[in-house]
Amino acid sequence: MSKDCIFCKIIKGDIPTDKIYEDENVVAFNDINPKSPTHILVVPKKHVASLNEVKPDDMNMILHVFDAIKKITAKQGIAEDGYRVIVNTNRASGQEVFHIHFHIMGGRQLGGMG
Repeated sequence: MSKDCIFCKIIKGDIPTDKIYEDENVVAFNDINPKSPTHILVVPKKHVASLNEVKPDDMNMILHVFDAIKKITAKQGIAEDGYRVIVNTNRASGQEVFHIHFHIMGGRQLGGMG
């Protein structure tokens, strides 16, 4: 954990949030500035700054994140209609918090991306 990371502080309980999902490896909560009706952040408890810093030893963590995403989207009722998962990497992509996190967006028709 990083002592200056806002997501690490949320994980430790130093900053309160309404957690939607939590297990031994991840925590999920609503984005404070949602871009869709459902906009949830899924954050691994292990601090990794960005996708560029993911190591081979972190692959189980990434698999666990995607397993959690499946559970969260089913619980939120958006799995069947569809949802988008976004990972921003570094500033030019829009990454603001340098702790890898996954945006789940859904709840309405999302524009095509290709």
